[in-house]
Amino acid sequence: MEMIDEAAYVYFLSIFKFIFGPVFGLSYGFGVIWTAALTTLGTLTAAVVFSFFGPQIRAFVSLFFKKKKKKKVFTKKNRRFVKIWNKYGVAGIAFFTPILLTPIGGTILANAFGGKKSEIIKYMLLWSAFWSVTLTYALKYFGDILKDYLPFLNNIFVI
Repeated sequence: MEMIDEAAYVYFLSIFKFIFGPVFGLSYGFGVIWTAALTTLGTLTAAVVFSFFGPQIRAFVSLFFKKKKKKKVFTKKNRRFVKIWNKYGVAGIAFFTPILLTPIGGTILANAFGGKKSEIIKYMLLWSAFWSVTLTYALKYFGDILKDYLPFLNNIFVI
């Protein structure tokens, strides 16, 4: 029963922040494939839910939060995302989502730019699988090196 709870925890954390999947999956002693699968499924869940129900979720959330002053439209960050979109499309946004954004943020961004739902889900699956395997292996085999440079990792998990 404890393993199911831990797997669910890794899965749900991966919905909100990609890197938590590999970190916590390895800290619970899961293998690379199982950790990567849970992380990929979490990201895919966010992509599916926010692709199909994004406008409804946005409307619901806006009921609880007042709209603040208008934010700047042309910021460095926004220009960077527009360049990625213009150059690479949905595939580019999906590629950078696990590293730079959250799965929810990447899906919302791809939808905001007008990406097709099927493409968003396909590329999010592809790139989240790639990054989850890559990051899980990197943490597993190079985690000792990382712990020397990032001492807070000692408190998070033991490799």
